[in-house]
Amino acid sequence: MSHAPSLDPAVHKKTIKLAEYLFTRLGQLGVGAVHGVPGDFNLELLDYVEPSGLSWVGNANELNAGYAADGYSRIRGIGALVTTFGVGELSAINAIAGAYAERAPVVHIVGTPDRETQDKRMPVHHTFNDGNFRRFGQMHAHVTVAQASLRDSLTAPQEIDRVLEQCLTHSRPVYIEVPVDVVNMQVLAERLTLHRIELPEIFATEHILDAVEVICQKLQTAKRPIILLDGECRALNITKDVQSFVEATKIPTWTTSMGRGLINESLPNFQGVYKGSFDLQSVQDFFKQADLVLIFGPHFSTTNSYALTAKPSSNVSIVVSDSEIDVAGKIYRDVPARLASHMLVRMFTETCEAAQYSTTDLEALPWHRTPSIPFSSVPKDEPISHSKLWDLFPTFIRSGDIVMGETGTSGYGVREMRTPPNVRVFAPVTWLSIGYMLPAAQGAALAQQTAQAKIDASIDGSTVRPAKDGRTILFIGDGSLQMTVQEISTIIRLNLNVIIIVLNNSGYTIERAIHGLHQSYNDVAAWRYLNAPSFFGAKEGTFTAQARTWGELESVLASKELSDGEGLRMVELFLDREDVPRGPLEWLMGKEKKRVEGLEAGKEVVP
Repeated sequence: MSHAPSLDPAVHKKTIKLAEYLFTRLGQLGVGAVHGVPGDFNLELLDYVEPSGLSWVGNANELNAGYAADGYSRIRGIGALVTTFGVGELSAINAIAGAYAERAPVVHIVGTPDRETQDKRMPVHHTFNDGNFRRFGQMHAHVTVAQASLRDSLTAPQEIDRVLEQCLTHSRPVYIEVPVDVVNMQVLAERLTLHRIELPEIFATEHILDAVEVICQKLQTAKRPIILLDGECRALNITKDVQSFVEATKIPTWTTSMGRGLINESLPNFQGVYKGSFDLQSVQDFFKQADLVLIFGPHFSTTNSYALTAKPSSNVSIVVSDSEIDVAGKIYRDVPARLASHMLVRMFTETCEAAQYSTTDLEALPWHRTPSIPFSSVPKDEPISHSKLWDLFPTFIRSGDIVMGETGTSGYGVREMRTPPNVRVFAPVTWLSIGYMLPAAQGAALAQQTAQAKIDASIDGSTVRPAKDGRTILFIGDGSLQMTVQEISTIIRLNLNVIIIVLNNSGYTIERAIHGLHQSYNDVAAWRYLNAPSFFGAKEGTFTAQARTWGELESVLASKELSDGEGLRMVELFLDREDVPRGPLEWLMGKEKKRVEGLEAGKEVVP
């Protein structure tokens, strides 16, 4: 009996070009724009971006494109960029590594030489001229959670879907190679309608029920419980349930810098960022007296946890992470965070009861007792300084905004700001690649602008929703701005609603605080920063302003053209080169000044 396939056209499935499949699938997942830079190995691939319903964002370089896709993904839920083989992808790999470290779901698509060129190991450009075409993909294997090289029409759709599923599941970047000669290759289209890419199905087991019941029991017996939420709540898709849990329990709740804005910060039990040994003594005492700290989505890097001093004692901690729960050192494995947090909310509302704090206890906490200060409380002719800047600026922030603070003094400053509900705050977390925030602001603002297509800030229906008319407000130092300043042109070209606040302190002040207080290597060129909009093509009359004193800053912030204008606006603030926000940088600056004073006095001071 013959088993040859039927040649009747009616039984053949509809086909689609591989590039169409790839970009259509990205659109289904919420990608509305693809960042990147054209290059000879991706040009035909780019022909399919806009016909597939996506926007193309051409960035100034691949590194910036990677940063922008990262920022886009943290608002939209997933981002994508396209680079060319070798030189392009290696330019972007630093950004991809940062996305991996901080769990941003970015799809990196690389146009590569055709299969015959690769198979014959031909000595072509963008290589080491030795016929090895695998090096760059191998490099990316260390900074992406899944990879695919699309070389077979029969398996390409499944490979694309497999990689994208991993991107969403782990909230980390993935890598897809598309050889030039497969761009137009026909593949089956049926998976686009028959197979939905989504997070893995989760299901309850006795083992999981036991783990959640242990948490409930601990909550019932605890006298002084605390909640600490961290930024991986976004990556784990549990922010909605954590918000519900914080609301239901009314337990005093702190966040890390990475977790800012993931839940409603106007809740009476929300207490701001926990800063460990750099926090107020009353807050430190409150944590020391806690007999239970329930931690959701931990990301305890040194920067995110104030040199690990904000990491609670493991003896009193219950840690809910990706797939396990750590109860004071006892590990419950194979417990998905999404299911655990959801069950915890349900079980708490049904059976659990948490300790109630007395009014006296809660009055000791400072977050809601120390609101932003008015400009009337500072002398108008006094120079701007970090000591009051971050307490004065919150009056300018409004619901729906995205606030971003670049690595450096800005990043430490924005952590201190009290913001209205529904404001996302981006501060340095782990990777700390200087210059990241400007391109990331472009990506975030674009995601914000197109929010009507997918308004939820994460795949789980997060409580924080980007407002279509919300502003992206970037605080960035002069040194950091010089790293990636070209993306101002992209912000202008896309007419994005971005306000850039340049903190001009004549160089790398954060590095001065660490070492080299008076060294020339921490200086930067003195640019005329407010000429940047004009140079990069902004329309005449684009809002720019400078401020050196509190009075001048008050006038600038009172401008309706700044607060309610459209497109790019830019403000330059002048601060002393050794002025830093309170906290770790203040401590470091003090140590460095003592070291330098010792050297000048002929004495060596050990750090």
